[in-house]
Amino acid sequence: MLIGAHVSPAGGLPKAIGRGVERGCRSIQIFNQSPRMWRPSTYSQEDVAAFREAMADSPIDAVLIHAVYLLNCASEDPDIRAKSLASLTHSLRVGHAIGASGVVLHPGSAKTGHVGEAITRAAATIREALAESEGCELHLENTAGTGGTLGRSFEELAALIEQAGGSQRLGVCLDSCHLLASGYDIRTAKGMSSTLRSCTAALGKGRVRSLHLNDSQTPLGSNRDRHANLGKGELGEEGCRAFLSAPGLQRLPCVLETPGENREGAGREEIALANRLREQGIATRKR
Repeated sequence: MLIGAHVSPAGGLPKAIGRGVERGCRSIQIFNQSPRMWRPSTYSQEDVAAFREAMADSPIDAVLIHAVYLLNCASEDPDIRAKSLASLTHSLRVGHAIGASGVVLHPGSAKTGHVGEAITRAAATIREALAESEGCELHLENTAGTGGTLGRSFEELAALIEQAGGSQRLGVCLDSCHLLASGYDIRTAKGMSSTLRSCTAALGKGRVRSLHLNDSQTPLGSNRDRHANLGKGELGEEGCRAFLSAPGLQRLPCVLETPGENREGAGREEIALANRLREQGIATRKR
C-alpha cells in the first residue's frame, strides 16, 4: 500500500513532490487548480517535465489529483454542469500529462431533487469528460450522504459507472470516514471484510483503485463528513488498522486527508502511524 498525504503544489508542481518526501509519503494527492476558483491552472511542458523528473528521483510512486469541490456534475443548472465538465476535463488532461494514477471526483449532489435524475445528469457529464480526455483514470469517491450527495452507497456508485458507459478508466476511491458515516461498519477486520464483499458484489472486481484514510468525528450512519486524525475518532486505531490491512487493497495509493495536529494536514508522524497500523493489522490477520 502506498501511504501518503494530500499536499500543496504551491510554488510549482515539483514542490508537491518535495512536500510529500518531507512527510515520508509513498503517494501524494494535489489539487490541480485553486479549490476556491473555477479558473484552471495552466502548466507548461517544462512544468510537467520537472514534475515527472522530481517524482522519478523520489520514493513517491503514485500521484492523485482531487477535482475541486466546486464541481457538481449532477447540478440542475446547465451553467454549473458546463463549468464542472470543463474543470473535470482539464483535471483529466493534467493527470494524463503528469502520469497520475487517477483524478478523484465527488460525483455530485442531487440537493433536494430526485436522486435517479441526478445520477443520470452526473453520468452524462462524466461520460463527456472521459470522451474529451485520454489515458487518465477517473475515481468516483464514495460520500457520507450529506445534502443529497451521490455515491453514498456502492449501488449508487455502480449506477453512476454503468450510466457513464462502464469504461475501464472509471474506478472508485474508498474513503474510510465516508464509509462509516454512510452506514458501513468498518470498525473491525470482520466488518471491513464484509464491506468489501458488498463493494465487489455491487461494482465487480477491480473497480476500487485508490483510498482515502480518515478517522471520523461522527458516528456510524451519521451522514456527516467530518474528518478526524487517525485514532482520534469513531474508527479509532482498530478501525484504521482494519482499513489499512484489508486484503485486496494492498497495492493501492492511500492518501490521508486528516486535519493534522495544527490544521495543516497529515504530517510525518501521522504517516508513520498509518504505516505502523497497517503492519499491525497485517500481522494480526496472519495469526
